[in-house]
Amino acid sequence: MSRIVRTGDTPANRRRRYRRSCAEVLRLLAERDLAGGFDPETKDMTAFLVWNLHALYRTIDDSAATWDEKGYWKRAEALRHRWLWAQTAARDLEALMRADRWADIPPRLVSLVPRFQDVTVRSTTRTADWWCGALRAVLNR
Repeated sequence: MSRIVRTGDTPANRRRRYRRSCAEVLRLLAERDLAGGFDPETKDMTAFLVWNLHALYRTIDDSAATWDEKGYWKRAEALRHRWLWAQTAARDLEALMRADRWADIPPRLVSLVPRFQDVTVRSTTRTADWWCGALRAVLNR
């Protein structure tokens, strides 16, 4: 009997998709003039970024749980530690959104850009349908 190989929805594949979404939204936000304030669509885009950062860290936790099950707890903790920035950034941005401190968000967005430099975005594949209503979803969470 042969081994069953899972080729579908793995934490690594999900992580790749979330990183791509984050990179695209950061690129679109960089093209906007945020000094004049956040319009409703820009707020939704920022909330979509927060949502994806939370999901990104959950994939890390899934992968680390697999390492834990195998007894590789050092490797699991190193993985969690290496990606802790995603959870921290998501919580910080979410706290600023909940406190309605939108003027403090652009520097945080700029600090995220180096984390996604290795993601190549040749064309934007995410449209406004992806982040429409994301602010309401994050605030109701």
